Amino acid sequence: MDYGITRDAALELVRRHLVTPNLVNHSLASEAVMRAVAVRLGEDPEKWALAGLLHDLDSDSHPDLAVHTRETVRILTEIGVDGEIIEAIRLHNPTAHPGSARTSRFHHALAASETVTGLIVATALVNPERRLSAVKAKSVTKRFKEKAFARGADREIIAECELIGLPLAEFCAVSLAAMQEIATDIGL
Repeated sequence: MDYGITRDAALELVRRHLVTPNLVNHSLASEAVMRAVAVRLGEDPEKWALAGLLHDLDSDSHPDLAVHTRETVRILTEIGVDGEIIEAIRLHNPTAHPGSARTSRFHHALAASETVTGLIVATALVNPERRLSAVKAKSVTKRFKEKAFARGADREIIAECELIGLPLAEFCAVSLAAMQEIATDIGL
């Protein structure tokens, strides 16, 4: 299918706009999780993966949540990226778009998937081995319940996995497995 951008061009765009290595790694992790979630739900894995890869394109230049995603939307619209991908990216941060809300499975999946990556990374970093391969899905689910752990990983957003038909434990397992497959690429 044609999404207005190839995976290679999307990765090049990410590397051009994101100078912070952790943001590039977060984008790669979000891509992997979105692909795995799409496969699990019988959705379009390439489309969902592109949304995960491109969702934080303006994070270095516009980290303030009041404006984050606006520049990404502009860039992707100019390129001609698929409108549903752009909308999912726009709605992963509704703070920058007052009056907007996530309404589709795709919207909720991107929000939950990109947020759970932070929880998974934090869980790996407190593990004595500091590697994704040492993390168990049960550990991620347990850490989810610890409100003081990885506070930036908004539990309400992660819980949107329930709205797409994945119970939390299964969502954490699918997400962790996806990230473990690319652990070398993201340095974990």
